[in-house]
Amino acid sequence: MKEWEASYIVGIIDGEGSISLTRMHDKEHRRPCISIASTDLELLLYIPKVTSGVINTKRNYKPDWHKDSYTLTIKKKEDVFHTLENIAPFLRVNKKRNRAVWILENYNNVTPRNGKYSVETLKKKIRFEEYFFKM
Repeated sequence: MKEWEASYIVGIIDGEGSISLTRMHDKEHRRPCISIASTDLELLLYIPKVTSGVINTKRNYKPDWHKDSYTLTIKKKEDVFHTLENIAPFLRVNKKRNRAVWILENYNNVTPRNGKYSVETLKKKIRFEEYFFKM
């Protein structure tokens, strides 16, 4: 990702996006996720060309009142980390920058590769998530 592309994506994430930890399935631990919601599909179509992600359409129950809306979600760990590594230096919203840095510096330390947690590693994971959401 080029620096100007990262800067452009940061503007969109700072304005319309979120950096979060989310569950993909009910009984699993949270993992990093980047999402951007917009009514401008053209804006979102550009981002997966530079990073990755999937665009979903939200059902519009009142088309006479509301525009169609879309959400781009980057869920795959490698793609989230690649994106965060490139955009973190440019983020202007403190909460989002702090979250990005926290994930980059700590997520791998509290997440075993095999997904099996000991009592100690599970406590570290829970503290990691609690601190993340207090930011």
